[in-house]
Amino acid sequence: MSNSVHNAGSVPRLALKGVTKQYPGCLANDSVDLTIMPGEIHALLGENGAGKSTLVKYIYGVVKADAGEMRWNGELVDVVNPNFARRLGVGMVFQHFSLFDSMTVEENIALGIAPELAGPGLDKRIREVSEQYGLPLDPKRHVFSLSVGERQRIEIVRCLLQDPKLLIMDEPTSVLTPQEVERMFVTLRRLSDEGVSILYISHKLDEIKALCHNATIMRAGKVVGDCDPQVETPKTMAEMMIGTHLVAPQRDETMVEGDALLVVDGLSMEAEDEHGTSLKNISMEVRSGEILGIAGIAGNGQTELMDALSGEVLADHENVVLINGELAGRMGAGERRDLGVGFVPEERLGHGAVPDMSLWENAFLSGMKRKDLLIKGFMDVVKTVDYAEKIVKNFKVKTSGVDHNASSLSGGNLQKFIMGREIMQDPTVMIALQPTWGVDAGAAAAIHQALFDLAKKGAAVLVISQDLDELFAVSSRIAVIAEGKLSPAKPVEDLTVEQIGLMMGGLHGMPDEGGQKRVA
Repeated sequence: MSNSVHNAGSVPRLALKGVTKQYPGCLANDSVDLTIMPGEIHALLGENGAGKSTLVKYIYGVVKADAGEMRWNGELVDVVNPNFARRLGVGMVFQHFSLFDSMTVEENIALGIAPELAGPGLDKRIREVSEQYGLPLDPKRHVFSLSVGERQRIEIVRCLLQDPKLLIMDEPTSVLTPQEVERMFVTLRRLSDEGVSILYISHKLDEIKALCHNATIMRAGKVVGDCDPQVETPKTMAEMMIGTHLVAPQRDETMVEGDALLVVDGLSMEAEDEHGTSLKNISMEVRSGEILGIAGIAGNGQTELMDALSGEVLADHENVVLINGELAGRMGAGERRDLGVGFVPEERLGHGAVPDMSLWENAFLSGMKRKDLLIKGFMDVVKTVDYAEKIVKNFKVKTSGVDHNASSLSGGNLQKFIMGREIMQDPTVMIALQPTWGVDAGAAAAIHQALFDLAKKGAAVLVISQDLDELFAVSSRIAVIAEGKLSPAKPVEDLTVEQIGLMMGGLHGMPDEGGQKRVA
């Protein structure tokens, strides 16, 4: 543990007592107490919907509690808005981004920091901080041209520019390679040694164990315990979060791979956006019963590849994409769904689901044909509601009801709903980009099991992810996408996490056919 924590004295940097927040149909925070000392790296753990996001939004002045108090360095404070929080010295990196698409990186950062920090030279400081933390950003790029991962970098850099005394980080490493994560941890430990407190939210429990001094566990809005992550295991912490035994997903090792159901042959595609990544001669095949993983850092062509595979952007030639033996390169998304393809995009709100539509309406959007949700061209509301309720039940989505809007769900619960919506259509080809981004250990295990079950039924499954632990857990083979190029896929037993991480960062080299690992 950092010396700064031991020597911090008796006055906490932050102390919450009895914090309660009620939403319609949901007690998000139920008399929560939390104490963070100067220099302490404190983890906040819990399942999706446990109340973590509501609590940190209260600390940051985004929401107002119904009851309870907050003390900052021993003084009672009422954080009325984020500007007040930033003046106190609280910085926050949100999991869901507060960015304006039509503005540049620099303009977005300027809006979220104090006026005295937003003056001349901001672009230079952005470049310096982003390079220092291994989060490259071009201050002049427009946000609409950035991937989800690159947008998260803006939030992190904007926060670090403000020299915070308490840094709240919500899933900050989901866009980083293992090497970049370790570099960030070095920086966070240095900040801790200098007395900066860090409230760290992550579902990657190995990160919590490696980084954090203490952890508070929440369940159903309540604090249910505390622990020292350094003496726990990821499994024991996961079981504290879910309150029961964690069932690890089981792969059927007897599965025999069948025919290639998704074939990509020489796919090249110019990026539609000038700052996007063009695809360069991509070839791969995914066979029945197989899960193929594609690793890569945000901004290296994953979004463009997903658009090309989903039919949102059409290829120049029909024969570069084959689905179930059909020439599909010039087919749109609806036609590809008719061939039995399921899609889970990276962006949950706005792409995977319409924020202001109810859950049952969102279930109808992709399932109307395969789940037979139409009667003579009209929506079968009863059948659609039943379908949505089955998704909620089977995938343990925490919601007050399927008539609630998609935007009312926590990020992880919305992810479970979208995954469930696609999986329950029994696709013959499943393509998922970041399938467990921001979900808790129990939900991730359930999603992985559902992917295994799909493959066992004979589906071809393609998982595109930046989470290497996930790819090694679910994949039969792994390829790496970097700068729009895709490496040959290799069996997972011939690869290491470190090697894939280096390749994601731009160093090329895969094991040769003899199994010798080489990294150039």
